[in-house]
Amino acid sequence: MAEILVIGIAGGTGSGKTTLMKNIMSKLEGKVTVLSHDNYYKRHDELTFEERSALNYDEPNAIETSLMVEHLKQLREGKAIDCPVYDFTRHNRSDETVHLEPSPVIIVEGILIFENKELRELMDIRLFVDTDADERLCRRIKRDVTKRGRTLESVLNQYLSTVKPMHEKYVEPSKKYANLVIPEGGKNIVALDMILGRIKHHLDGTPAVYFEEEE
Repeated sequence: MAEILVIGIAGGTGSGKTTLMKNIMSKLEGKVTVLSHDNYYKRHDELTFEERSALNYDEPNAIETSLMVEHLKQLREGKAIDCPVYDFTRHNRSDETVHLEPSPVIIVEGILIFENKELRELMDIRLFVDTDADERLCRRIKRDVTKRGRTLESVLNQYLSTVKPMHEKYVEPSKKYANLVIPEGGKNIVALDMILGRIKHHLDGTPAVYFEEEE
């Protein structure tokens, strides 16, 4: 297999990371493997549902990033992995896994993927999706209520108690590690064309254009 290109897509909750990712995948005809940070939330069988519901899921310690790092290294080496699956309706890791084969392009996505130095250094391209906070909140409410069985009150309480402060503490500062900051996420056609152009260079085996730094 040719050298694998790893693309990291970060940004706050509801920023449009998934839309951007799907738009990239739609142009690459099955040449992409996706690794989601969300699937690596730690297992907490020792806690009740109520106790798990009260945990802070927006801090780095909530996620088993070390396992994700090992899995990403294996994929980069051309080896398949069995990725954990997280069940958001139970606030716990599922007993199931998903078998992932390496592809020419690997997309790593999640709100905290740039916060961890070891993880971000495994990425060849780092993209940060930057979207207005009010719009992100509206998207999160819609997603969690319709797809994750949450109540409006629980979503808002979690947003104010952990999501917003953790975004300001960890996610927003990690934007400095991005190679490209993308306003409007997947709706930014200009940025999408630039990204697809870079990927095409990789898939075709042709060198991308680089500029020498001025002394």
